[in-house]
Amino acid sequence: MRKLLLITTTSALFAGAATAEDVKLGVLMGFTGPIESLVPNMSASAKIAIEEVNQSGLFLNGSTLIAVEADSTCIDSAAATSAAERLITTDNVAGIIGADCSGVTSAVLQNVARPNGVVMISPSATSPSLTTAKDDGLFFRTAPSDTREGEVMADSVFEKGFKSVALTYTNNDYGKGLSEAFATAYTAKGGIITIHAAHEDGKADYSAEVGALAAAGGDILVVVGYLGQGGQGIIQGSLDSGAFDKFVLPDGMVGDALPAAIGPALNGSFGQIAGSDSTGAATFEAKAKEHGFDGTSAYSPGTYDAAALFALAMQAAKSTKSADYAGKILNIANAPGEKIYAGELAKGLQLILDGQDIDFEGTTAIELIGPGDSAGRYREIEVKNGKIETVGFR
Repeated sequence: MRKLLLITTTSALFAGAATAEDVKLGVLMGFTGPIESLVPNMSASAKIAIEEVNQSGLFLNGSTLIAVEADSTCIDSAAATSAAERLITTDNVAGIIGADCSGVTSAVLQNVARPNGVVMISPSATSPSLTTAKDDGLFFRTAPSDTREGEVMADSVFEKGFKSVALTYTNNDYGKGLSEAFATAYTAKGGIITIHAAHEDGKADYSAEVGALAAAGGDILVVVGYLGQGGQGIIQGSLDSGAFDKFVLPDGMVGDALPAAIGPALNGSFGQIAGSDSTGAATFEAKAKEHGFDGTSAYSPGTYDAAALFALAMQAAKSTKSADYAGKILNIANAPGEKIYAGELAKGLQLILDGQDIDFEGTTAIELIGPGDSAGRYREIEVKNGKIETVGFR
């Protein structure tokens, strides 16, 4: 009887013990398309977090995180959906970092993530429509909603003395959502919008759109678009024709590729993108520099945070199954608990193992509100001497 009891007890111990495994995370981003100049740094940021987790040796009994990249294209929902399906059915990812642009993110959420019960954490999808989208508790984002950016942008434009603007936006979920948020906030302050017009991406010539904007007039042109697509084309056309010489650049237009393409004529233009001056941001920027890229580049900090949230939530749930760890994400990202900054993922993993609460601040001082939106701060930028420079935070 005693021998049988020993065998039974030993078997139970092994049955309850976790085993190390390879845990795959999808990195679904526009490696081609209008934001392809931003994506290498975003992907590299996720890999910094993954490397940090793996080097700790503390993740799920020594399990290893592996990044699996797939191309969302940013603008082709069918392509993004197919890529997401491959990540889930072929690569067997435990979650998806992404998607990036709002339209493809919505398509992947509804057509792939929800039917398969897989968590998504987007570092850059900002459409307000995602706040109220049916997500079964599976969708989160480290970038704040465009509702918030519209308010920040309106404050900045008005404070700089621009009392009337022409407004153009890319004709998709992102463009419509942000332009409407800005228009609402700006007109509430007493600002005048002379024209609120959509533009299509992928055109070779934007002279007609520029002509309409010029005819309407305005102190400055607000360009809600993509730096590698129609937004850039409208800026170049405006400069060539003399229609406008200063531009407001929201997040989709912020990247080194834009001043490189436009040249000195872009100097004096300004805008904002999600970002923070927190302790974690400085640590991350130093780590990114060691890895050979700029840690302040668009959406890179939030991509690190997205990857880290996956690892910490899985650790808290003791599981890589979305159904188990999805409910842990809000707890990990918010108080109460010991604050964990970028570069401290090993500490966070150990505290969770010890049964302690953590409040993950990461790089963006992240706080998740509502159904999984980021409360968010913004880095204000201005183009000076052909480069994007940080001039403040809101």
